[in-house]
Formats: sequence, C-alpha cells, structure tokens
Amino acid sequence: MTLAVRYVSARTLDTAVVQAPEPGPGEVELAPAFVGICGTDLHIFHGDMDARVSAPAVLGHEMSGRIVRVGAGVEGWEPGDAVTVMPLRWDDTCPACRAGHQHICQHLDFIGIDSPGAMQQRWTVPASTLIRLPDSVPLERAALVEPTAVAVHDVGRAEVTDGEKVVVVGGGPVGILIALVARAQGAEVRVVELSAHRRLLAEQLGLATWDPAAVDVPEMVGQWTADAGADVAFEVSGAAGGVDTAVDVLGVRGRLCLVAIHPRPREVNLHRFFWRELTLVGARLYERCDFEKAVALVADGTIPVERLISKVVPLTQAPAAFEALEGGGDVMKILVDCTDDSTETDTTTDTEGVAV
Repeated sequence: MTLAVRYVSARTLDTAVVQAPEPGPGEVELAPAFVGICGTDLHIFHGDMDARVSAPAVLGHEMSGRIVRVGAGVEGWEPGDAVTVMPLRWDDTCPACRAGHQHICQHLDFIGIDSPGAMQQRWTVPASTLIRLPDSVPLERAALVEPTAVAVHDVGRAEVTDGEKVVVVGGGPVGILIALVARAQGAEVRVVELSAHRRLLAEQLGLATWDPAAVDVPEMVGQWTADAGADVAFEVSGAAGGVDTAVDVLGVRGRLCLVAIHPRPREVNLHRFFWRELTLVGARLYERCDFEKAVALVADGTIPVERLISKVVPLTQAPAAFEALEGGGDVMKILVDCTDDSTETDTTTDTEGVAV
C-alpha cells in the first residue's frame, strides 16, 4: 500500500492509501522523492481533462526518485539507482510510431494523465521509461529534468542556432527554461512577461525582459534587431494576446514555435504569415535524447533549475499547493516531497538568494 495524491473531481483532490502494484516483467518499483506540479496538472485539477482522465487518478509526471525493486528481465538497473522517468508509453504500431515519432504516438499513454502518476510513495513503471541521474545531481533539482526536457525539445523543434534573436512570450517555468536553453545554444533572448515577479527572476538569471503592459513589444524588437524582426518566437503564454505578439515580432522567414496548450481556437494573422513567409512549428513533449541533454544541462549547472523552486511541501499538503499555484502571485514551481508527510519547506528568498 502507498499514500497517494488523487484527482477526484473538478477542483477536488485527496490523499488516500492505494494499492501499489508489484513490479512485473520489465517493470521497476520506484520510491518517488520529489514531484513537480505543472500546468497540465492544473488543467486536470480544473476539470478540463475529464474526458481523458479516469478519476480517481494519481497525478504527477515531473519527478525524481530511486529504484526500490526490479521485475523479472530488467537488466542494467539496481535498487538504489537514482532516476527520473520519461512518462511516455507508446504502442509501436500506429502510423506515428512507424514513422519514428513514438513520443507522439496516436495512442499514447502519458503516464500521470492516462495512467497513474508519480505523486505517491511507491510507483511502478516500465523500465524502458527510466532515465539515469548522476549522483552529483540532488533529487530536488532532478525533479525539474522533465520540464527542462520540454524546453530542449522546443528549442530543437524551432532549430535555434548561434547568434539568432529569440523572443519568448510567457515567463513561467517552461518559458524561462526555453529562454535558458536557447541562450545555451548561443541565441540572444528576450522574455515577454506581465508578472513583475517572473520578470525579476528572469533578470536574476541574466535574461532581458519586457513588460507588454508598459512597452510596445514589436517596436522594442524592431529597435533590438534594426527592424529585421526576431528569428524565432516561442508562444508559451497560452493567451490570445501572446499569439498576436509572437506573430508580430517575427522577421522575414521567422519561425513561430507553439508551446502552450490553448484551450480554444485562436485567431491568427495569416496575412503576416503570407507576407513574411513565416513558419509555424508545433512542439509537444520530448524524446529520449531531449531527456539525456536535459540531465546534462542540469548536472553541469548550465540550467540552474533550483532557482525556479518556490516551495517544497509534504505529500499531505499537495492539494493546498494546487490551490496556491492557481492563485498566482509570487510562485513559480512547487515540488511535492513524497518522502515527507509532516512539514513544509518554503525556499522563497530575497533577490540575492538562490531560490525564489
């Protein structure tokens, strides 16, 4: 048996003792250490994914932990190994899989959405989903490898290269990670974000920012690029205004990478696409190579993910953490400590601190 955080119905979570499956052939049992709460988890919490999620459902897919037991036939893994999980299970038979795009399998099982997730004290997953973590990476930081892999995939899909000018519209956790990964690729980056708290964090990480409520962003991009326009824009805000901004800042043959999940159709300035020969690129999830690169970027400090962690809460306080994230404010990433069901650790610091 294991203690787990479950989605019960719209805006209702509970903590309950559930059955922990024995690891079968090709499977491993993990002891999750830290699990991040992401935007998709909030969509589930709001009830927006009820057509897909079978309640009661154990949530969580951004995680780090250690192996407890291995099932029959599992090789190369031992109890105690530090791991994260690429939470994708595909069928290998659909047209997408046959074309080599298993990560967007047409019958994809996204573990933590379509099947039980990591927000529990014991979790059984296929050994094929494991990604090894170096001992030098603290498990708290390693919980952010998954969103870093998202950023790596997005930057790769947009084909960002050295010296290009990149605008990231939306400075939440994924937006900041995209900006940092793009900078690591050699790009010059600007982050567009309404929240003063998020802009401050970005600036502490060495990223230049613009407040779209205070400046004309396309005009600022014109000054920055000598009227050429940006080479790449990432739409990470999920807002209609964000789409407009991301299109308007692009120069001739610029690339728009759509990252955010938009809950409804949006109007897009197709004339701008025609006039400047723009390209729209979708970016969804990640591949194993993205995870492996993300581990390396976190391990060597290129991506200081610890700066995104606002708070760490015990498993029993996870429902309250969802409400805190929903309320906005000065919160970026909240981690759930699956090893602790007693006290809360607030890692928020002043502007000179490590985590905000």
